[in-house]
Amino acid sequence: MHKYFIGSYIVTVLGFLFAYLWGEHVHSGTGIECIFIAFVLSILEVSLSFDNAVVNAARLERMSPKWQHRFLTWGIAIAVFGMRFLFPLLVVAIFSRLGLVQVANMALTNADKYAHYLHVSHPPIITFGGSFLMMLFLSYFFNSSKEIHWINFVEKKLATFGDFKGIQVALTLVALYIMQNFVAEQSRIEVIIAGIWGVIIYLLIDGLTHMLDKHGENLPHSCSNSGLGLKSSCFAGFLYLELIDASFSLDGVLGAFALSKDILIITIGLSIGAMFVRSLTIMLVEKKTLAQYIYLEHGAHWAIGALSCIMLFSAIKEVPEIVTGFLGLVFIVAAFISSLLHNRNQSRL
Repeated sequence: MHKYFIGSYIVTVLGFLFAYLWGEHVHSGTGIECIFIAFVLSILEVSLSFDNAVVNAARLERMSPKWQHRFLTWGIAIAVFGMRFLFPLLVVAIFSRLGLVQVANMALTNADKYAHYLHVSHPPIITFGGSFLMMLFLSYFFNSSKEIHWINFVEKKLATFGDFKGIQVALTLVALYIMQNFVAEQSRIEVIIAGIWGVIIYLLIDGLTHMLDKHGENLPHSCSNSGLGLKSSCFAGFLYLELIDASFSLDGVLGAFALSKDILIITIGLSIGAMFVRSLTIMLVEKKTLAQYIYLEHGAHWAIGALSCIMLFSAIKEVPEIVTGFLGLVFIVAAFISSLLHNRNQSRL
């Protein structure tokens, strides 16, 4: 098992070393404190993203080892630099109408001012992620061809809506409409636009993925082969996974500022957590864990549904990250236990 986490251990050691050196550089004597904050943030990231690992594993199982490796290498680079560092800077630059370089300088030299701007932009950011994840949640359960059900009396009824085209979009927009009525008036338009974009981006990426998957059905089954259609399908799948990861990370990135206002320490802590989540994903794929524990994917998607509702609600009122992480963990553990009981019952037959 440890072989899957060697890269994570290396990133952890290097991250803690850099956190210590940065802490001592900024304010002598705070190196150990910075390591502790980075450690807590990494735990926060893992607890918030365990369901993300399960969802990613389900998608990665359909991709070749080459693309699985790219998810761990290219993907972690995008997750670390793109989502945990560049994205918050870009958001602040957009909403504050300042240059990106100016915002980066502000984040490094005036953390309080930077945190203020990020707090102001919180509602539209979190609404985008909430809408995207709600579409993912609804699309999974509104599927008439879905044969395995965990919570039978609920999931069977949800599956019957699978032939009702566009119901996921309608329900997400209804939730967005209800939520925006309780948002501060000065943020309302931005929240509506961000929520609509969350729906649009999901539809575009999901539609592209399905189109390319269908185009590659009759091609060789390895994404590393020369078939252009299937290569494109794997790239679309890779992009799909990165967007899911981005949506999951929004909550952690914004919540991290409750522990620290130093963007570099936040980036280090969340990046360590993201690396462990990716290592866990690869382990789940190679050990065929989802095939062994058939309800894990269901539990992960219920956790996603809960997370999407919490994210939309947090645009109105702040929700502690411990609530989000605990709720997701409850669904995953319950699904795991249900899978064990199912396997035991099957072995007796």
